[in-house]
Amino acid sequence: MPRESRPREIRDVVFVDGVRTPFGKAKGQYAETRADDLVIKCIRELLRRNPGLPPEKVEEVAIAATTQIGDQGLTIGRTAALLAGLPNTTPGYSIDRMCAGAMTAVTTLASGIAYGAYDVVVAGGVEHMGRHPMGEGVDPNPRIISEKLVDTSALVMGSTAENLHDRYPSITKARTDAFAVRSQERAAKAYANDLIQPDLVPIAIRSAELGWGLATTDEPMRPGTTLEDLAKLKTPFRPHGRVTAGNSSGVNDGATAALLTSAEAAEELGLKPKMKLVSYGFVGVEPEVMGFGPVPATEKALKLAGLTIDDIQAFEVNEAFAVQVLAFLEHYGIADDDERVNPYGGAIAYGHPLASSGIRLMTQLAKQFELKPEVRYGLTTMCVGLGMGGTVIWENPNWEGNAAA
Repeated sequence: MPRESRPREIRDVVFVDGVRTPFGKAKGQYAETRADDLVIKCIRELLRRNPGLPPEKVEEVAIAATTQIGDQGLTIGRTAALLAGLPNTTPGYSIDRMCAGAMTAVTTLASGIAYGAYDVVVAGGVEHMGRHPMGEGVDPNPRIISEKLVDTSALVMGSTAENLHDRYPSITKARTDAFAVRSQERAAKAYANDLIQPDLVPIAIRSAELGWGLATTDEPMRPGTTLEDLAKLKTPFRPHGRVTAGNSSGVNDGATAALLTSAEAAEELGLKPKMKLVSYGFVGVEPEVMGFGPVPATEKALKLAGLTIDDIQAFEVNEAFAVQVLAFLEHYGIADDDERVNPYGGAIAYGHPLASSGIRLMTQLAKQFELKPEVRYGLTTMCVGLGMGGTVIWENPNWEGNAAA
């Protein structure tokens, strides 16, 4: 007879810290920098910022990359852990859920913590799109198109954004351009107020032509962008379309990493949590309108948490395309310019290095929580290529209601 298994209790999971590199333009400041070196630097920075954490306490490292070849291949979670100085007893692995890679690394490892398999972990993501464009080296089964499992437009992200415009005719190009200008303005203001820089990891860069340098700021930002500027841009995915380079995220390079622990381990190690995990949800939608994914993913996460959208007072929505964010806001009856949504700007300004972006959302939500003790719940959400969405709901440990209780 098998032994009776001991009962398990789900444990609280906390987000202790998150960092990222400045994001770069493809073939820009990181053109001659390895992808793995970007995420290695992020892991090292987490250890530097949290000196009370002995490296040997890190029990797992999961690093996401959408294109897992070259310097983003060979089980990068393990190789990056070794190169970052973690002991060889720390295992690691790789994750791919396209844009939601880092988000999935967080939720997968968090599930392990909640179950009791780990106490301390590092999750991260990296994408060097200048070196490895999305889709490089892949061989999609032709039956996915020939058997009409998906529309052909599903494989071109910009086309899926145009399709979403078709589903939401009220979301005009004028609205998406206005949202894009606001993203640039909010990002510039956040920089001016030093809200972004504390979580950026300076990266040594080298150019054969220019020599050594230091990347300290996000390269894609375009402060001063105007509606008139955006009105002049081409619509490459459809003649007379609505999606342009100005109201979309770019093709970018960058990396992120986050330190997650059980609530008990954080207390034992003297680590101060920035957020507590409440629930998460991933869903599939029609691939040709992948930008709709955050809506049902949020519905799922809210249901699991026993919350409603009215309970959420801080939002970080990935700006793959402005239309995708506006579809989410329209569904929930939230104004385009609501100050609770991406108050420090988003991917249209900073860039979107695919698998790394989920943790950028989390670090910015953690900043919202730090500055807004009146806010109890917030969420990070994003659309995902091939028709998916992911949402994570977080609780603010600084919530002023805790003191009242």
